[in-house]
Amino acid sequence: MAPIRILIVDDSAVIRKVLSDGLATDSDLEVVGTAANGRIALSKLTQVNPDLVTLDIEMPILDGLQTLAEIRKTHPKLPVIMFSTLTERGASTTLDALALGASDYATKPSNTGSLEVTLSQIRGELIPKIKALCGVRAASRIRPSPLKPGRSSLPTAISAAREPGRVDVLAIGTSTGGPNALADLLPAIPGDFPVPILIVQHMPPLFTRLLASRLNSRTSIKVREGSAGEILQPGVAWLAPGDYHMSVQREGTAVKLAMNQGPPENSCRPAVDPMFRSVARVYGGNVLAVILTGMGSDGVAGAQHIREKGGQVIVQDEASSVVWGMPGQIAAAGLADAIYPLSSMAREITRRVSAQRGGSSGTSMPKPVASVQSGNLGRH
Repeated sequence: MAPIRILIVDDSAVIRKVLSDGLATDSDLEVVGTAANGRIALSKLTQVNPDLVTLDIEMPILDGLQTLAEIRKTHPKLPVIMFSTLTERGASTTLDALALGASDYATKPSNTGSLEVTLSQIRGELIPKIKALCGVRAASRIRPSPLKPGRSSLPTAISAAREPGRVDVLAIGTSTGGPNALADLLPAIPGDFPVPILIVQHMPPLFTRLLASRLNSRTSIKVREGSAGEILQPGVAWLAPGDYHMSVQREGTAVKLAMNQGPPENSCRPAVDPMFRSVARVYGGNVLAVILTGMGSDGVAGAQHIREKGGQVIVQDEASSVVWGMPGQIAAAGLADAIYPLSSMAREITRRVSAQRGGSSGTSMPKPVASVQSGNLGRH
């Protein structure tokens, strides 16, 4: 298999060299060009034909956001990772980049004082994202995550049909591509939505608060960053805060949010699995779980808990996902009740939530995507 061709765009010669050296440690990657500003980068796109671009935000002549907007005019599907020191301090700018079509973001190493630490950060954070966005994985195919004894590990895309029960909570998990997926999904959910919504998006602190604020400004429901002790209410969505696992616990007749900084799960905090486990414990079979686009396998173990309690699990399809890792893993493990394109997801959520309440969403049931065989689960 040919290596992934990468174009590095950064005004710092030091960063271009360090990043090139860090990526060169992986034989699956090849740096085919570098550029000191956006204008040079645009001229090199047709020359080097990259599979992916890493793009700094602050640059002279043509900055990262301006460059990204130009790239999307001619290369709408080319993966672009924003790579800048601003991805933490300037979370708002990074969210702007994602809204403009950036595929993902990574933090530029700074003030580490050690080349080895810098290279380790590149290998640990940036390289996995490059491979996920370009559809490369060590085994090249999705394999189901290990399941508990008693459940078949055969990779079937859609589980056996079951009679859906009442839904009392909607739980959503997502990662790479999630901010834009949520920006499409949540505005399509009606303001009188009859159950609370819990969301885990893999993001660091500050990002989640700003993302919740942006989503809230565009939706009929209320979207908040979660905090410990809040009582769940219908028509309100709580986004897990960065660096905290979010769960729920019942106190009398109320269900409240709880936060903890336990060990990362699936290399993530917040992680989807702890939230899924908690809603299965508190709500039993009255859970509708949704997994949207994202790299990795977070959510598989939690989805198994939800299914074992009788709850429902639906996932985003491969075609509309930026990365079909999380939803693809659940499909491969046979834990998905159905697979839907993002454009149908809000309608299907509303239909399932309304089904046992005597109400109607006013729409017909969207058709699930046809069953995907295990041999077609290669891109994630």
